[in-house]
Amino acid sequence: MKGKVLALLRSQQGEPVSGEDLSHRLGVSRTAVWKHIQTLRDEGYEIISQPGTGYILKGVPDLLLPAELKHALAGNRLVTNIEYYESIPSTNDQAKTLADQGAPEGTLVVAESQTQGKGRLGRQWFSPQDAGIYASLILRPGLRPEQAPGFTILAAVALAQAVWQVTGLRAGIKWPNDLLLEGKKFSGILTEMKGEMDRIHYLVIGTGINVNTDPILFPQEFQTSATSIKAVLGNTISRIDLLVAYLNAFEKLYAIYLEHSLSPIIKAWKEWNVTLGQWVSVDLGTTVFSGRAVDIDKSGALVVQGE
Repeated sequence: MKGKVLALLRSQQGEPVSGEDLSHRLGVSRTAVWKHIQTLRDEGYEIISQPGTGYILKGVPDLLLPAELKHALAGNRLVTNIEYYESIPSTNDQAKTLADQGAPEGTLVVAESQTQGKGRLGRQWFSPQDAGIYASLILRPGLRPEQAPGFTILAAVALAQAVWQVTGLRAGIKWPNDLLLEGKKFSGILTEMKGEMDRIHYLVIGTGINVNTDPILFPQEFQTSATSIKAVLGNTISRIDLLVAYLNAFEKLYAIYLEHSLSPIIKAWKEWNVTLGQWVSVDLGTTVFSGRAVDIDKSGALVVQGE
């Protein structure tokens, strides 16, 4: 009912609607309408009351609320369900729990902060309140496990496209899972999988983005290597706009991957990458060697020419 009240206020496009009219159209009492209005206000919605005319929706909070995301994602057929948390240890861990319980493809887990955010190899991901995007998407593609790494490539391209669309900033993709602005990392992608030898049960694509994070808040160990979109752009941006642009781009690239394999995605990746042609150090766990990154193969693996 709260969502229906919000939808009606939004449909008025800034014009007032009376409590009596809302009550009649929704089939509830005026007291119930008032309670839902108060709840929306508590969530950060700016709803003013004009005596004799009614309620007006004047502003929405920059929070990743399901109602706002669903409204902005109208037409997106990939995202089917949104699980929202003010704070959570890890969106990826929660998404895996939901996937193990049978959550369908397209389930999105979003949080305003993470207390145990993580990146590749168990590294920490700094996740302050209401400043970044911390989101994990469940996929159930009919593919083999060796095709899973391609989704990190896909997600990186989708995010680079979204950042360009929303901000005009050109992000660089550093293989395998980092995105950079002015040479510093502002986003990381963590792809996790559950499957068997011949099939994927599910994938979780986790994305952490430093959107409006103040660089002075970064832990000391990240001060020289991390940045945020706000730090580069000079002003804050809508996190909802960026997340929606990313999910819409992801949906399109996902359809391309399923229909045409990873080749078109790799072609797009090469247009955004900052890795090819660079001298890199490769850590294989038991050995480390250096070489020049010359290509990525059809599975998304980095091709390195050694000394």
